Amino acid sequence: MSKLQHNFQYIILMENNLPPKQPLGFWKTVLASFLGFLGAHIFFFLISIFFFISLVISAVFSSNRATTIRDNTILRIDVTSLQEIVTTDDWQSLFSFGNQSDRPVSLTQALQGIRKAKVNPNIKGIYLNVEGLSAGLASTEELRDALRDFKKSGKFIIAYADSYSQKAYYLASVADRVVLNPEGTIPLVGLASGSLMMHEALEKLGIKAEVFKVGTYKGAVEPYILDRLSEPNREQIQAYLDGTWQYILEGIAGARKVSVDSLRQFASEGRAFGEAKVFLASGLVDTLAYRLDMEEVIARKMGLSSARDIRQVTLADLVDVPDDTAEPQGENKITVLYAEGEIMDSPYAQEGIQSALARELKQIGEDEDTKAVVLRINSPGGSAFLSEQIWHQVRQLKAKVPVVVSMGDLAASGGYYIASAADAIVASPVTLTGSIGIFGIVPEASALAKRLGLSMDVVKTSPYADLELGGILGIGINGLSPEEKAVIQGMVERGYRTFLSRVAEGRKLSVDSVDHIGQGRVWLGAKAKELGLVDELGGLETAVRLAAKLAGVSNNYYVSYGETSHSFWQQLLSSSSSGGFVARMKDRLMTDQERKLQQFLRQSFTYTGIQARLPYGLTAY
Repeated sequence: MSKLQHNFQYIILMENNLPPKQPLGFWKTVLASFLGFLGAHIFFFLISIFFFISLVISAVFSSNRATTIRDNTILRIDVTSLQEIVTTDDWQSLFSFGNQSDRPVSLTQALQGIRKAKVNPNIKGIYLNVEGLSAGLASTEELRDALRDFKKSGKFIIAYADSYSQKAYYLASVADRVVLNPEGTIPLVGLASGSLMMHEALEKLGIKAEVFKVGTYKGAVEPYILDRLSEPNREQIQAYLDGTWQYILEGIAGARKVSVDSLRQFASEGRAFGEAKVFLASGLVDTLAYRLDMEEVIARKMGLSSARDIRQVTLADLVDVPDDTAEPQGENKITVLYAEGEIMDSPYAQEGIQSALARELKQIGEDEDTKAVVLRINSPGGSAFLSEQIWHQVRQLKAKVPVVVSMGDLAASGGYYIASAADAIVASPVTLTGSIGIFGIVPEASALAKRLGLSMDVVKTSPYADLELGGILGIGINGLSPEEKAVIQGMVERGYRTFLSRVAEGRKLSVDSVDHIGQGRVWLGAKAKELGLVDELGGLETAVRLAAKLAGVSNNYYVSYGETSHSFWQQLLSSSSSGGFVARMKDRLMTDQERKLQQFLRQSFTYTGIQARLPYGLTAY
């Protein structure tokens, strides 16, 4: 067929709306694409099946392992952190075929595990290894109390570390025998708190922080406006450091049978920087030994001829073991809720206390089985607006059932705001609490803008139109007028008065008395009890018993602790937005150092509305 005939045939086919004949290569491409598409789906289907089966196998193996505790077993405790909510490593579970020994455990799970070990006849003692402990002192104290209770069973506790941190040693001091590496150290030197002052650096950059606050002691804003801590702030920091240090010294002295004065002198003279034998001579440790020799030490303690006869379980292994020790048992439910982290009023927040807590409180109020609620708070505060929303739901809930707050390492500022609505508040003697005060910061960079040749020409319909959120760039470049500063300060003062009234109502105090102990000042739990901000001293179990008493079910209840351990995949897929998914994946791939830097930058430079929080970077020692 000639080229002219071929073109004529193509035209005729098109005119009759018939497709032209396709060359053979076209169909080969279509077939190859289809097979590739089908093959890819089959591949991902098989991977999904494999993943699902592996998880099932992992769960089965984990369950079987946890319930098999044979004779001559010790509980090995390797705790590096004590959090209310933890995320487990799914990849480790997937490829270890059910070996869950190294997965992280929550504080509640750790306390339950020690209680189970106490009554299990096959567990002969505890090997405590917590040299890398990074937790708040109140959480550490709860674990220490659990270990002291464990010793009542007559079983032993042996602690070891190549080098103890100060807090880790405080925890380990409760052991029957404290062992240190012959080249190890115990930095028993006292407590210190430092604040990175940025005022001069910001000034050199041409950046100014416009601060609006209420509270003489509200020190969160000082790094941006001062070169040194204010005297009131220095006073409150010194007070809670002194109180905490005294508490630590008394705990160590009681456990090691030494005097508080000798410990204070040991720290003051810098003897902690000496050789390991100094700690032995001072009665701080019982033995100097190497880590690899510890199994032989434990075997002799157990009366075994060989270390190979020792079996070990971890706190993670005990998670799924039935807890027959929780007394009393009954039919009335006490529900425990956890509020951990900053209070963040942002739809993009991936952690901390969010608006979901308010919804949970509302839902619990509709649960007829719940007879009382314990709200466990570990928070430095945050958004004043969201604190008010959660406070409202706590107040609504306590009209239906008793609500008791259990404070962890810190429950201050916004954390105390939401606690104040409860029927009762329980805190550790070393919980950081109070800090009743609020502030707001508006960054202003007019000097920097002028240096760079930038300006913002604003057209507005009314004098305060710039203060709308969308005009924040104009404020940053042009600065605030005296009138604008006055209205913002008025908002902050109104928020403080609201804060005072909430606390006064909940604690049955006058507004003036709350203002006197407020002003942004941070108190230790023991002092807060004296001031009427706290009802009882103790931990989560103390709060549970008090809640049962208020509900009239002291002899007939059980506790629903909820899920304190979440799968990473549950967290990853819990966000409804693709942005949340990406953020969680990025967080997963970060190193610890990168994650801490990200948190510091976010805390230092991200503000949403008026804040009720502690200073950034404050650690509840």
